[in-house]
Amino acid sequence: MPPSSSTAAAAAQRPSPLRRRTTSTSSSPPPRKWRSMEDVMRSAKYAVAEHDDYSRAVCKRCGSGDRDEELLLCDRCDGGFHMLCLRPIVVRLPIGSWYCPTCSDHRPIKRFSQRKIVDFFRIQKCTDSAKKCASSQPQDSRKRRKRSSMLVLHKKRRRRLLPFTPTEDPARRLEQMGSLASALTALRMEFSDQLTYMPGMASRSANQAKFENGGMQVLSKEHVETLEHCRAMYKRGECPPLLVVFDSCEGFTVEADGPIKDMTLVTEYTGDVDYIINRENDDCDSMMTLLLAKDPSNSLVICPDKRGNIARFISGINNHTPEGRKKQNLKCVRYNVNGECQVLLVATRDIAKGERLYYDYNGYEYEYPTHHFL
Repeated sequence: MPPSSSTAAAAAQRPSPLRRRTTSTSSSPPPRKWRSMEDVMRSAKYAVAEHDDYSRAVCKRCGSGDRDEELLLCDRCDGGFHMLCLRPIVVRLPIGSWYCPTCSDHRPIKRFSQRKIVDFFRIQKCTDSAKKCASSQPQDSRKRRKRSSMLVLHKKRRRRLLPFTPTEDPARRLEQMGSLASALTALRMEFSDQLTYMPGMASRSANQAKFENGGMQVLSKEHVETLEHCRAMYKRGECPPLLVVFDSCEGFTVEADGPIKDMTLVTEYTGDVDYIINRENDDCDSMMTLLLAKDPSNSLVICPDKRGNIARFISGINNHTPEGRKKQNLKCVRYNVNGECQVLLVATRDIAKGERLYYDYNGYEYEYPTHHFL
């Protein structure tokens, strides 16, 4: 008997049963990625076990437990080291965590992307026409000076400051600037390409070259143009060919990432400007003399402990020894630049790629010359 029309309509309106979704048994789940133990230990938090008695701690270099007030304990391996037994020596108690040379080799260094490097150094974008104009201006001026000097044959030839030559490869320049950003971040420092004047320290009005006892060498207009040209290149992200590397003995240091010619203006020495009387008990080994006034209370120093540039990581060397004179390839010079004191690091000879940079220091203020360098 055929179904009635009402029964057929009810069957049509009845919802069909849901079909169970089936998965193919042939496809296997994706393999699980495992991190290496080295990556896990590098990013994992560690705990330092506090001991009730550290009287048995000894220095791993000299084997002595004497002078416990100078004994540093590594925050990772708990090994002891005298401050004077380390190379380079530690002149003051570290602030925060401290790692021995063995453990510091494996500490993670922060990496920076291209965008973060641009933000970190506040690189300014410029048009192609402005870049071409900026790059051609010092060349045209040099050509004019060259033609005029040829007319005066008896004039004594002076040594001339040269601007640094940036690396042509943009990717390599990012690696150079990234190494500097990583070193500054590791020391909790900010980048500054000029002298900074902070509240509670010396004001900018105190930095006047006319206060220098005995006078200061004036940077000529020609060399001021070279200095301004280097500053403009830095703002565009065209840095000198330098690379900041970490050495277990010397700490952060700088090496040439390309050839540097003699008399090249490598960098300025930047940081916070303060009165030297405020830093008499400061053992920071990176302070630089800026102004030596007739009144010692008006003398100034550059303190790159919170702000600075790549000059902070260039090592000083005692050039009184034959080995020191052989290694030295930079000269630290103070100049009168438009009435203010500036410290410049200038190459004293040709520097090859891979060579580490060292400037002169001997512990005496007059060893930083202010006359007759050029």
